[in-house]
Amino acid sequence: MIQGFKDFISRGNAIDLAVGMVIGAAFTAVVTALVEQVINPLIGGLVGKPNFDNFLEFSLGDAVVQPGAVITALVNFLLVAAALYLFIVVPMNKLAERKAAEETTEEDAPALSDEAQLLVEIRDALKAQKSL
Repeated sequence: MIQGFKDFISRGNAIDLAVGMVIGAAFTAVVTALVEQVINPLIGGLVGKPNFDNFLEFSLGDAVVQPGAVITALVNFLLVAAALYLFIVVPMNKLAERKAAEETTEEDAPALSDEAQLLVEIRDALKAQKSL
């Protein structure tokens, strides 16, 4: 049983998952700072503080029910998602596209079959005859 546990831990999947979790936790601070210190103040400057906690608030006995808190949480989620998409996903996709374009060259093109090579030679010969 201990050997099985050692094998499980030493597999790349478990280690990759652990590293991903730690990096994700650290990255949370970056996203939170971006949203709370940059995006929310910009939105607050344009339309006021994005807080809907008191929206549709009502009392039920001694309890105060705030359905607006759900709206606030949804708005905050959308702001975080938009920040991630605009500042992380889009630039990373562009970077990946550039890298893929650089790696793709004519050398990577598959070799032509004998028939295709013969057709290319015929095409080139016909072009040479037309130019005479």
